Amino acid sequence: MKQYWNELSEIKKDLAAKDWFPATSGNISIKVSDEPLQFLITASGKDKTKITPEDFLLVDKTGRAIEETHLRPSAETLLHVHIYNQTKAGCVLHVHTIENNVISSLYEHEVTIGNQEIIKALDIWEEGAKITIPIIENYADIPLLGETFLPHITGDTGAVLIRNHGITVWGKNGFDAKRRLEAYEFLFRFHLKLCSLQGGAYHGTNSHS
Repeated sequence: MKQYWNELSEIKKDLAAKDWFPATSGNISIKVSDEPLQFLITASGKDKTKITPEDFLLVDKTGRAIEETHLRPSAETLLHVHIYNQTKAGCVLHVHTIENNVISSLYEHEVTIGNQEIIKALDIWEEGAKITIPIIENYADIPLLGETFLPHITGDTGAVLIRNHGITVWGKNGFDAKRRLEAYEFLFRFHLKLCSLQGGAYHGTNSHS
């Protein structure tokens, strides 16, 4: 358990240093066991720029705390539950950044970005490759949000943008998930910078009005 706790703590520290957890937002988790499914997830309402013994709690396949505790799992634990129950993913990261929020405001159902070397970090090696990230609505009703999220869980790695909310990325393990998250955020910054240099000409037919 300590190994997973320390790994998740290091990831949290690295992402906090990038200012990707503003105002206690975001949630991250790491799988501890498959049978039974158990994973550590950030406790709700905690300042993620701090390191404390109450940063995470252990939950089961339904997202409920395994041991009696005053801590509450993140409000969006259900999304992590869906990912771990549907895939072999080992880590899930959800962060709020200005870039991923702007991207989700500009496009309706998905955004496609391509021809960038960093796409290789997503295990896509074709020359001139493109990546498409789905965008779903930010429902306050968490079960409804989960239902909308579920169809986009199509493999052991992936990412979904939630409109004006943030991005959820999952990977095979902590290193893989963090690498993928950093790649997506780089692609969002690149895309917005390129569009601004081109006079705001957002490419594609999926712009959100």
